[in-house]
Amino acid sequence: MSHADRPRVVCLCGSLRFQSLFESERRRLTALGIIVLAPEAISEELTPARREALGELHLRRIDLSDEVRVVSEGGYLGSATQREIAYARERRKSISSVDPTLDL
Repeated sequence: MSHADRPRVVCLCGSLRFQSLFESERRRLTALGIIVLAPEAISEELTPARREALGELHLRRIDLSDEVRVVSEGGYLGSATQREIAYARERRKSISSVDPTLDL
């Protein structure tokens, strides 16, 4: 299967405070036949090293994606999300947002 023959891959980025929005966007995109990559909410307290490792793992999700879709409300972009957007731009990924107030 060539790259052109496979389904589009979208990586969701944003603050996990918007967990319900992440889930609804994951369902919406999946229903359209899109492969969705997204972080998982972790319930336990994270050490700084574990938080950094999970951040690196998410950058690998961006590497695998065709597009980055920012999950946000009210224009909120935390520092990790800003870093992910910058990373996606460096790799010339298409970037979109569920929040129409964001100018990406």
